Amino acid sequence: MKVLITGVAGFIGMHVAQRLLAQGFEVVGIDNLNDYYDVQLKEDRLKQLMPLPGFRFVRLDMAERTAMEALFSTEKFQRVVNLAAQPGVRYSIKNPHAYVNTNIVGFLNVLEGCRHNGVEHLVYASSSSVYGANTHMPFSVHDNVDHPVSLYAATKKSNELMAHTYSHLYRLPTTGLRFFTVYGPWGRPDMSPSLFASAILEDRPIDVFNQGKMQRDFTYIDDIVEGVVRVLDKVAEPNPSFDREAPDAASSDAPFRIYNIGNHEPVELMTFIETIESAVGKKAVKNMLPMQDGDVVATYADIEELSQAVGFAPHTPLSVGVAKFAAWFKDYYGARSK
Repeated sequence: MKVLITGVAGFIGMHVAQRLLAQGFEVVGIDNLNDYYDVQLKEDRLKQLMPLPGFRFVRLDMAERTAMEALFSTEKFQRVVNLAAQPGVRYSIKNPHAYVNTNIVGFLNVLEGCRHNGVEHLVYASSSSVYGANTHMPFSVHDNVDHPVSLYAATKKSNELMAHTYSHLYRLPTTGLRFFTVYGPWGRPDMSPSLFASAILEDRPIDVFNQGKMQRDFTYIDDIVEGVVRVLDKVAEPNPSFDREAPDAASSDAPFRIYNIGNHEPVELMTFIETIESAVGKKAVKNMLPMQDGDVVATYADIEELSQAVGFAPHTPLSVGVAKFAAWFKDYYGARSK
């Protein structure tokens, strides 16, 4: 089976590609290698993939309509995993246009490519940020998500709406996965695990927002990959009990599904910091700050729907996942500093 992975030089994209290649899939990966964060990290992720049988890389921005049309027409993918996006809640406040170009225009080009070339299943990255101002815990895929608090979240909610439209109009099976705070080796340098580890090891203070009174459903990368691969094989189907008079937000009478993918175990930010301190062997100097615009106080994934659909069951304890991340971080950045 031939699979397209967009954002293949990204954190989740690299790991999903490794897993599919190990299972014998043919993987074509695209990425524009933009400089939102450290390009060398992206290139080093690609170096993990390039020697693997069945992998090909195409440097391509998915917002480029003509190039995307040519790619889909030439390759005739059977499945697509869309992980490319302009990430970051806070950056979306500073540079909103980047989010529309990639997350809206680029996603439309993916949908069009799937529609016109017989793709069997599109699995795409949504985000826990779509829950926005919702305070009902745990976050359920059946909850209303009409009140985003950042443009990033709004673009991810838009992806879900766009996907449903294509599922309805063209019977394109689509499945959206709302990721909850993914961490692990090869993680993004702008995310809290890398920011904290770097600052602690370099004796710099770490910024702790909302005075540390936050909770996040930290999910280890191996658990995320397991869920993505299982969902890829579970082609979305119409919900036979869907009621248009009382519509379910997570399904449809079209081949459309939405799932949360998280650890189902929120962790206090201060506990997370303590776990990183233990893993790197040093204490952090903490710079306590107020809540940031666009942030939410807590995230907590209800994963019952995904568990029922594909048997998803995260199994990596925070202490184990953070230890693996810290070992990779010290090894990777230690080697780069020499």
